Amino acid sequence: MTPADKKFLFELLSTPSPTGFETPGQKVWAKHIATHADEVANDAYGTAWATLKGSDPNAPTVMLEAHADEIGYIIKHVTKEGFLHIDRVGGSDAATGRGRRLRILGDKGEVKGIIGNTAIHLRKDSSATEKAPKIHELYIDVGASSADEVAALGLRVGHPAVYADEPEEFAAGKIVSRALDNRIGGYIIARVMAELAGGDRRPAATVQCVNAVQEEIGGHGASMITRRLMPDVAICLDVTHATDTPGIEHAVHGKVEFGGGPTLTHGTCNHPNVVTRLMEVAAKAEIPIQHESSSRYSGTDTDNISYTGQGIPSALVSLPLRYMHSVVEVVDLRDVDKVVDLLVAFVYSLAAGDDFGIKL
Repeated sequence: MTPADKKFLFELLSTPSPTGFETPGQKVWAKHIATHADEVANDAYGTAWATLKGSDPNAPTVMLEAHADEIGYIIKHVTKEGFLHIDRVGGSDAATGRGRRLRILGDKGEVKGIIGNTAIHLRKDSSATEKAPKIHELYIDVGASSADEVAALGLRVGHPAVYADEPEEFAAGKIVSRALDNRIGGYIIARVMAELAGGDRRPAATVQCVNAVQEEIGGHGASMITRRLMPDVAICLDVTHATDTPGIEHAVHGKVEFGGGPTLTHGTCNHPNVVTRLMEVAAKAEIPIQHESSSRYSGTDTDNISYTGQGIPSALVSLPLRYMHSVVEVVDLRDVDKVVDLLVAFVYSLAAGDDFGIKL
């Protein structure tokens, strides 16, 4: 990772972009990738995409997609005493919420807040029987003493919030941050486009790098943009659970090693011919890969992309991540580099005549 790459990644991670409010982060991403792309555009809801035109008009168009949004909270009720009750934005974990600092995105700019944490001495249940709080039991303290003081800060029902935790280097070659799910994906596809644009030769295929909104609540951004672009083949890039930490049962969740390279998912929305091509280019480039299975759905934008129109041959490439949907998500930069290498090799493998459809 070059200093410029690190600066871009850390700016992307630091910029709040909760689901439904992704515009600030999308501006950062679009400005950066525009230096490598032929065109950059966005749709009505803020999904952004960059296009690099291929050298062969008969070669396929490939979409490389990641999602831009992060989990967070949203103000649901303001009490007369000036406390803010909240609801989830996406899959926020209420069990880890108490005592955390927040950045609330209000009408007058950011407001600092904390999720209250009643002292253990005062809580009703003993530590042996206490359960994780329900989301409606969490509240934000912004230092106000009335609803009027909250309003004076520019806050109301409907304003979003994200955790205040910032990215930092963690041990050798590792990054810890909130929102690595999946801001790291947007960073990776931007790096892929930079390598393709700056390489010795242009790929034959036209490349569309997409940073989609609203994945955490159902993949709506991916659905909208796929209907617009209708690529010939698509690779969805997301994170997956590294399951090599204590307490995770491999018989239930599979085995994915941190630092072991990207994973390929087999089954459901993952087109076998696209997965096979990814395996072939990984073997040729000596890129280590890991394997995962999908029994009903992938839980990623791949589901929405693959079933668009008459079907888009698609596959899911995932980056191992520890502690997903927490403020201490961790990635290994060796895995990041391997994902970049895999996607670059896949794009270069595409040529005129490539058709991933099933032949009976």
